[in-house]
Amino acid sequence: MPTIHLTTFIAAPVEVVFDLSRNIDLHKQSMQAYQEEAVAGTRFGLIEKEDTVTWKARHLFKTRLLRVKITAMKRPEQFTDEQVEGDFKMMKHEHYFKPCDNGTILINLFHFESPFGVLGQWFNNLYFTQYLKRLLELRNNIIKEYAESGKWKKLLIK
Repeated sequence: MPTIHLTTFIAAPVEVVFDLSRNIDLHKQSMQAYQEEAVAGTRFGLIEKEDTVTWKARHLFKTRLLRVKITAMKRPEQFTDEQVEGDFKMMKHEHYFKPCDNGTILINLFHFESPFGVLGQWFNNLYFTQYLKRLLELRNNIIKEYAESGKWKKLLIK
């Protein structure tokens, strides 16, 4: 089973990075290129423990649905979302937030298993793992941009 491990430094308080990471509206913005939208469950604002969201997006030449549930959350240290329904055989995304002297270390552990056995493993090695890594990096860069520029205030302060 592949695991993608990303570490991103963000010069902002851990509480801000935590809330931006679970903000549905920012997630939609970060995935605009894939026409991603929340179509069921928690569709706006901050997702909480036990909440679900169903994402509809265009990936790999097809419109896909992915329903995830927040299965663990300890504010502002970590949260985990896991696939309930979707194209993965299994998907679990762990988000960790470590405060440091001048900001936050955001750690993503993205575990997944593709369907189709050996063919799925071959596709992971050839293409899919790097594709998913680029998506996660794009998402982290948007979180970083919002957190460091002060744009987060428009999303988190009402």
